Amino acid sequence: MKLTRLQRYLLSILSGILMVVSFPHTGSIFPLVFIAWVPLLLVEHNIYREKYKSGKVLLHAYITFFIYNLGTTYWIYYSIGGEAGAILAYFLNGFLMALVFMLFHWTKKYVGQKEGYIGLLFFWIGFEYLHFHWELSWPWINIGNTFATVPEIVQWYSYTGILGGALWILLINMLVFKISSNLIFKKESFKIQTPLIYLSIFLLIIPALLSYWSYASYQEKENPIEVVVTQPNVDPYNEKFSTDVKTQLDKFVLDAEALITPKTSVVLAPETAISQPFNEDQYQTSAAFNYLQERVNNWGGTSLFTGASTYKTFDKKVSAAAKPIAGSDMFYESYNTSALISKIKPPSFVHKSELVLGVEKIPFSEWFPFLEELSVQNGGTSGTLGVEEEPRVLNSHGFTFAPIICYESIYGGMIAEQCRKGAEVIFVITNDGWWGNSAGHKQHASIARLRAVETGRYVVRSANTGTSCVINQRGDVLKATDYWVRDAFKSVVHLNNRPTFYITYGDVIGRSFSFVFFLLIILTIVKYLKTFGTSV
Repeated sequence: MKLTRLQRYLLSILSGILMVVSFPHTGSIFPLVFIAWVPLLLVEHNIYREKYKSGKVLLHAYITFFIYNLGTTYWIYYSIGGEAGAILAYFLNGFLMALVFMLFHWTKKYVGQKEGYIGLLFFWIGFEYLHFHWELSWPWINIGNTFATVPEIVQWYSYTGILGGALWILLINMLVFKISSNLIFKKESFKIQTPLIYLSIFLLIIPALLSYWSYASYQEKENPIEVVVTQPNVDPYNEKFSTDVKTQLDKFVLDAEALITPKTSVVLAPETAISQPFNEDQYQTSAAFNYLQERVNNWGGTSLFTGASTYKTFDKKVSAAAKPIAGSDMFYESYNTSALISKIKPPSFVHKSELVLGVEKIPFSEWFPFLEELSVQNGGTSGTLGVEEEPRVLNSHGFTFAPIICYESIYGGMIAEQCRKGAEVIFVITNDGWWGNSAGHKQHASIARLRAVETGRYVVRSANTGTSCVINQRGDVLKATDYWVRDAFKSVVHLNNRPTFYITYGDVIGRSFSFVFFLLIILTIVKYLKTFGTSV
């Protein structure tokens, strides 16, 4: 059978739609992800069989992955400067995904069919791993996040991280594709496909059953602390950077004080709760900081973990993020900061390190400084922010926690490193109000459940506009607020210092697959050059 041009386009569109509706909160019909790649694989195989130009594969793959990016992260457009973010997310990220799929086609074409399909696993998972670690990092829609709303079927993420989910998805899609291509292109009978069907069912059901058994039998380590989580619901567009700071702070301070008990260890307040930037080295000069310090001093032993906009000054340019101070020889570096404020010791500041592209970070600006002029102001400062040299942890009341700001909760490898450094619980402070009541804030909260599974740690989220929640060690949401309401609650969470396999060894699959990723590219190029030389 030969697919028509219309059929190829329809199948490419179908793959994109299936990926979208299987992803959390843009459908959440997760079983569809196990067949979502099949239509696109059928298109590629038809192009391969008919010996059409390889550019057709890139075109159809781009259609699929553009739809996937647009459909799952449409909400980026709702924020200030959303047009720039949308271009990066929809068009550029879609093209990168299509290019990776193209690598699979080239390997299949120049090395061999078997090597090509094996290569698809290494190319895609290698790409997703590298997508955590380079200048255009955007792992939000890595396909292993598809199971964020059903962590009970992926408890084995405590061994593999989300890249194990990508491997699971691709393997089953490839088996279903093999069955489909045998039926469509080879005209084989359905009965002959029985072994492949059984293998597909086995690979689908066994990991899910083992995971559910692990989920049902999980014994939570009990080491309780009491926390208070606040959600002040400050409008990020019309209030946060334009109204009185003390009035904003009181929205969480007063709510917290109504809940604090002598047992409360920490109060959590959201990202950039202190919206007026201050110099970290001279924090005593900040009226907002001093106000919070005075309130914390009256809380007995309870500490405050909150977000702030801060900066530091230097007598030289210490990084690409450092900007000159007008009329002087000095430089300043701005930060999206988490601050731990207590009665008994000076504050601790930790800077957000995984930055949002286009708002907090301008890609490649270290090499092309003029790009900083394209930065988007999304409240507070604009341009590339300063970051930490390595992931850090904080200590309070005898326990250690991972301080996570907003988008950093997508980075499982970073949080695993913080757990290796002793983090017993994960505190996430965020402001998800930029995107309205869309899938964006829902996906952000759900993906945090996978961090709990990977690390066996409680995750506590304080979100300015919601969802604020407590997630237990196996990924269940124990308590959550509604979106766009002022709220606060008290909860008991359990500390855990036991390392999971993922904490100890990190993304083993990602590191190994990305290594083979580059070897396969070299092999494909060598084979292509030999083929090209022979034809000449």
